[in-house]
Amino acid sequence: MFAFALGFGSTVAEPALIAIASRAAEVVAQGGLIVDTSSSQNAFALALRLVVAVSVGTAVVVGVVRIFKGWPLHLIIIAGYVVVLLLTLIAPAEMVGIAYDSGGVTTSTITVPLVTALGVGLASSIKGRSPMLDGFGLIALASVMPIIFVLLFGIIGLHFVPGVAP
Repeated sequence: MFAFALGFGSTVAEPALIAIASRAAEVVAQGGLIVDTSSSQNAFALALRLVVAVSVGTAVVVGVVRIFKGWPLHLIIIAGYVVVLLLTLIAPAEMVGIAYDSGGVTTSTITVPLVTALGVGLASSIKGRSPMLDGFGLIALASVMPIIFVLLFGIIGLHFVPGVAP
C-alpha cells in the first residue's frame, strides 16, 4: 500500500505531468479522439494524469516485489518494452507520442528522488540486494509502465471517460 501510494502521489503532483496532460488534451481533441470542448479536454487531462499516476504506483509495487523476490530486472524491462512495441502497433497515432512522453515525465523532479530513496533504502536493508541496481531499477519500471498504461488508455480507455467521446 505504501509503495503504491508513494508512486501514485508523487506522480499525480508532478508539474511536468500536469503540463503534458494539458497539451496532450489539445492534441487528442485536434486528432478527433475526443470532443473539442474545454470540458472534454479537462476530463481527458485529468484521466491521463490518473492513468499515469496509477501506472507509476503499480510500477513501484512491482519493483518492490521484485526486490523482495530477487527477480532479474533486465527480463522485466525487456518484457515491458516488448509489450510497448506491440501496443504501439495498434494504438491510435495521436496517443503514441503522448504515451512515450508520459514515460519520460515520470522521471522528473518529484518522483525520482522519492522512488529512488525507497528502492535504495529497501535494497540496503535486504541482504544480497544491490542498492544501485535495485534503487534505480524502480525508476526504469516507473518509466516503462506509464507507456504501457497510456497506450492501453488510448486503445480501450477513452470510451470510459465521461464526456470525451467524439
